[in-house]
Amino acid sequence: MADFTAEMKTLIEAIEQHNYNYYTLDRPVVTDAEYDKLYDRLVELERESGVTLPNSPTRRVGGELLKGFEPHRHLSRLWSLDKTRDKDGLNAWLTRVLKLVGEYNKQNPDNPLPHPTFVVELKFDGLTLNLTYDKGILVQASTRGNGTVGEGILEQVKTIRSVPLEIPYKDGTVEVQGEGLMFLSVLDQYNQTAAEPFKNARNAAAGALRNLNPQVTAKRKLSAFFYNVGYSDNLRFTDHREMVEFLKENRFKVNPDIKFFDSIDDVMEELERIGSNRLSYDFLIDGAVVKVADMRTREVLGYTEKFPRWAIAFKFEAEEVTTVLESVSWEVGRTGKITPVARVEPVDLAGVTVQNCTLNNIGDIERKNLKHALGSLVYIRRSNDVIPEILGKATEETDGEEIVFPENCPACGTPLEQRGAHLFCPNRLGCRPQMIGRITHFASRDAMDIDTFSVMTAEQLYQEVGVRDPADLYGLTYDDLIKLERFGEKKANKLLAAFEKSKECDLSSFLFALGIPNTGKTTTKVLAEHLGSLDKVKEASIEELIALPDVGGIVADSIYSFFRDPLMQDSISRMLAAGVAPRAEEKPAAAADESHPLFGKTIVLTGTLSAMSRDEAADKLEALGAKVTGSVSKKTDIVIAGESAGSKLAKAQSLGIRIIDDEQELLALLGE
Repeated sequence: MADFTAEMKTLIEAIEQHNYNYYTLDRPVVTDAEYDKLYDRLVELERESGVTLPNSPTRRVGGELLKGFEPHRHLSRLWSLDKTRDKDGLNAWLTRVLKLVGEYNKQNPDNPLPHPTFVVELKFDGLTLNLTYDKGILVQASTRGNGTVGEGILEQVKTIRSVPLEIPYKDGTVEVQGEGLMFLSVLDQYNQTAAEPFKNARNAAAGALRNLNPQVTAKRKLSAFFYNVGYSDNLRFTDHREMVEFLKENRFKVNPDIKFFDSIDDVMEELERIGSNRLSYDFLIDGAVVKVADMRTREVLGYTEKFPRWAIAFKFEAEEVTTVLESVSWEVGRTGKITPVARVEPVDLAGVTVQNCTLNNIGDIERKNLKHALGSLVYIRRSNDVIPEILGKATEETDGEEIVFPENCPACGTPLEQRGAHLFCPNRLGCRPQMIGRITHFASRDAMDIDTFSVMTAEQLYQEVGVRDPADLYGLTYDDLIKLERFGEKKANKLLAAFEKSKECDLSSFLFALGIPNTGKTTTKVLAEHLGSLDKVKEASIEELIALPDVGGIVADSIYSFFRDPLMQDSISRMLAAGVAPRAEEKPAAAADESHPLFGKTIVLTGTLSAMSRDEAADKLEALGAKVTGSVSKKTDIVIAGESAGSKLAKAQSLGIRIIDDEQELLALLGE
C-alpha cells in the first residue's frame, strides 16, 4: 500500500503541474498523449488499491448525483459594489475617498495614509465563487448567495481544471473569491453538438455550477478567474499587487488584464480602453472594477451598509451596433396578436451572435421610422439577457424598401383587425397557432403544470387527435394516445396521470391557465384571493373588478368580457364536468409586524431576481404586510428591479418612486 500511495502522490503532483501549465498559464509542456498516460496510470493504481487520495485529479470528473445544495456560511462577507456608468460618477466616488482619507490624516498626523492609488480589473459576467482552503486543501466551494450564506457547490467546482485542489500555502485557512465562466470559444464548440444549445455563456456557466449532477458540470468545461483573498486567519497584505502575487504563486488563474494607476484620469482612460475592446475577450464582461490599492486605506475607509467605500464598479452601457434589416415576418400568438419579428444580418453583440430582433407591433415600427427600412442599416441594442431590440434607422435617408403590414392572418388567412397599435386575428376556433398556443399555455408550469407536456405534444394532439381547446385534453383516452408516434405505453399512461393530477388545482393557476387577455399571474392571484371562488370571478361586475387592487378599467373589461364569451363559457363548463376543481388557496393569517419598513407599502416587482423567483419574493413581501401589485402608478411606494427590468423601471424613475435595484438590500429587508 505504501508503494501505491507514494506513486499516486508523485503522479498527482505531476498531473496537477500539467493542469496548471495548461489551464492556468495556457502554456502546456507535454503532449495530450503523455498527459493521458500519467492520468491512466493514476486511475489504474486507484482501482487496484481501492484508495483515492483527497487531492486526486480523478475527482474532477464528477461523482454521484447530489440530493441538494447545503448552505455554507462564508468566513468573511462577500460585498456588493456601488455602481456608476460615467466619469462624473467615478469622480464623485473619488471625492468621497479623498475626503475620508483627508479627515483620517488630520486626526492621525503621525501615521497618515498614502495618497490613493488605484487598481482596475475586469468585471466578469459569470457566477461568483468562494473557495475555502484549509492547510492548503480545497475543503469547500460555494456561491455568493446573500453575501453571508451561499450554497455549497464543492463537487461542481472540482470539475473546473483551473481551480487548484491543493495550494502551496499551508499555514492556515483562506477564502478566495473568483468568477466561474464558460469561455465563448468553449460555448461555441459545445453548441455545435449540443441537443439544446445555450443562448449565452453566463447562463451556461451558472446552470452548470448549480446543477446537482457534477458530471453535467464537467461536460461544460468551465474556467475561473480569481481576484481576491476575502479571509485569512494569518495572512496580511500591504496592497492589492501583493495579494495578486499571492494568488499567482498559489496557482490560481488570474486575468492578466489588471492595471495599476496613480491618477483617476489614467483610470478613466483604461476604462474607455476596456469598453472599446470588450468584444475582443473570449469571455463576457459587463464592466470594470476600480479599487483603492492600499490595504490599510481600505480598512480605514471601511464599508457602508451595502458596499465597500474603497471600490466601485464601472458598468458599461447597453451595447449598440448597426446591421442591415433583412426581413420582417409576422407571428401569431395564442391571443391572436400578430407580432412582427425582424431578421437582421448576423452581428456580434455583447458576446452573442444576433439574427432576430423584436419590433413589438406596427405602432413601434412607425414610431421608430422603420416603415421604409428593409435593406437599410439599423441600430440594435442588447442588454444582459434581453431579446435584442431595433432602436431605429442608422441613416436619415428613405433608402429602404417598405415593410408591408399584413391584411390577412399569415396562418389562416382571416382578415385582421387593428386594436390600438396591434393587429389581431379574430379566428379563435380556426387559427392553428392560436389554438396550439392556448393549449400549450394552459398546460405550462405556471398554469395547470401538466407534467411532460410541451408545444410538440400540443401540435401532435392538434394534428392527429383533433384537440382544439384545453377542455379537449380531459377527454383523451389511452386508445387516443397509444396510436401516436413516439407514444408508448409508459408515456401515454404518464400523460393521462398528469391530466388527472392537474384537476386538483388552485384557483389563481386555473385563471392564469385560461389565458384571460390583459391579465398575468399577479392579476389572477388578486382575483383568487379577493373573490375566493370561480363562480364569484365569473359573476363579478366591472365595478366589482375595478375595486380590486391592480385592476384598472381595461383589465376589468377584459375579465368581464372573457367570462361572457360563449366559447369560453363552454370550454370552462366542459373542464368542470370532467372533474377540474379549482379552489382558492387558503393561507393562514399571519400577523405582520406593523413596525416593519415594508408594512403597508405598495410594491411592484420587475426584472429577474437571482436569489429567488418573483413569486417567492412576492410571498415574502406580503407576509411582511406589503401589497404587491403588477403595475406602476403614483400609488406605488417601491419598485424592486432585478436584471433586465424594462418599462416599469423607467416609469418608476419618471415618477420619482423609490427603487431597490440591489438584491442585497432586498434580502436585508426580508430578513435574509
